[in-house]
Amino acid sequence: MARHLTLVPAAGLTQADVRAALDGDRPLAVLPAGPPAAGDAARAVLRADVPLEAGADLVVVTSGSTGTGRGVLLSADAVRASASATLERLGGPGSWLLALPVSAIAGLQVLCRSEVAGREAVVLDRGEDLAAAVSRMPAGDRRYTALVPTQLVRFLDAEPDALRGFDAVLVGGAATDPALLARARAEGVRVVTTYGMTETAGGCVYDGVPLDGVRVRVVDGGTAGPGGGGIELAGPVLASGYRLDPAATAAAFGGGWFRTRDAGELTDGRLTVLGRLDDVLISGGVNVAPAAVEAVLREHAGIADAVVVGRPDPEWGQRVVAAVVPSGDRAPDLAELRRWVGDRLGAAAAPRQLHVLAAVPTLHTGKPDRRAVAALIPEV
Repeated sequence: MARHLTLVPAAGLTQADVRAALDGDRPLAVLPAGPPAAGDAARAVLRADVPLEAGADLVVVTSGSTGTGRGVLLSADAVRASASATLERLGGPGSWLLALPVSAIAGLQVLCRSEVAGREAVVLDRGEDLAAAVSRMPAGDRRYTALVPTQLVRFLDAEPDALRGFDAVLVGGAATDPALLARARAEGVRVVTTYGMTETAGGCVYDGVPLDGVRVRVVDGGTAGPGGGGIELAGPVLASGYRLDPAATAAAFGGGWFRTRDAGELTDGRLTVLGRLDDVLISGGVNVAPAAVEAVLREHAGIADAVVVGRPDPEWGQRVVAAVVPSGDRAPDLAELRRWVGDRLGAAAAPRQLHVLAAVPTLHTGKPDRRAVAALIPEV
């Protein structure tokens, strides 16, 4: 009998909906909140009018940060395996605070982990203080939450005491500045860095160490990258492919492994993610990793956040462009930031163009919207 997806708006999703999907009773996909165009784009990918592929119970639309979003086919078994391995790694079942969009895998997994743990997730309401939300969590239970780096910064600035009340604060969705992690840990916040994606049912490598059952390998490939090799992942958490896209499925999944678009290194079983294989910029014949430049820029006292993109340049091939959010009234000038980055990463990585932002645009997942940032930068 053919199964069809039920499309649920993010604002209307309940844990009961998630339970029905995990029990195999009603396949589910969540439509993102925000402008109508975002929902329309998700509907076009999900095609609720077309029968669902066998074995899929949840379909999650990727953010499309570097291209068109895809519908990732996840089985209930994969989602449960991820949730169970996470709870085991963190020290056992507990109560979860939902502070992320449920249309993204990181937010949806908070509801799934709550379901597996036999708890009802507590939702951080829009505009609510973190401390007020934490006060609604059961007393005496272990407490967990998941955040993106921008949220971690905001809560560290405003409510560090509330953050210290969690037994674990998972941080992922984007590269996390080592200085931010060091600050959080120095203030007594139990942060855990996560690496994973929708295709692995969420985070599957915590603080560089794979969850139980997850395998990681780094392979040399034909795509130039910022160092290391291509990261591939395997285990019971893997998706089965992409919604109505067999070509993309065949390109990304094979032999039980998922081929990410990230570069990394494995040292004594610990994974270090170096950046996107397809994000590398070539400036003056030298490979430049935007993630590395962004991390160095965020270390500057005058920079609160940064996104780095490349622009065609007649002399350098590509020039490094830094879009920055100042931490004070004004941003450092380009000459200062060139010295700052050049002294740490070399001259090729030093930005040749600077653009100041009030805030970094984000996707519905909370990740930086790099295409939106690029559109804000004027041609020179």
